[in-house]
Amino acid sequence: MKLADLFDHIRVDLPILLMVLAILISAIAVIYIKHISRNEFISLQKLENTRDKLNEEWGRLLLEESTWAGPGRVEQQSRVRLKMIVPTADMTVVVRP
Repeated sequence: MKLADLFDHIRVDLPILLMVLAILISAIAVIYIKHISRNEFISLQKLENTRDKLNEEWGRLLLEESTWAGPGRVEQQSRVRLKMIVPTADMTVVVRP
């Protein structure tokens, strides 16, 4: 076989070779993008799980805050810790301008 015949044969198969190469590159790109997509989805699920746990803790903290800051508890603590009392009518002084 002559060299010229070989080049003619390669030129005929060049479009097919380019198409096969394009298909392979496309397939590798699809696999790579799918891999990245799965990793990002896993990260998203972990972040959503963390968010849900933080929301639960926030709800518990709000409930605890409302318990500690209730008017009955504040009054009880002011009586016990600070020895405060509700003033009677005799203790009340009205100042007039």
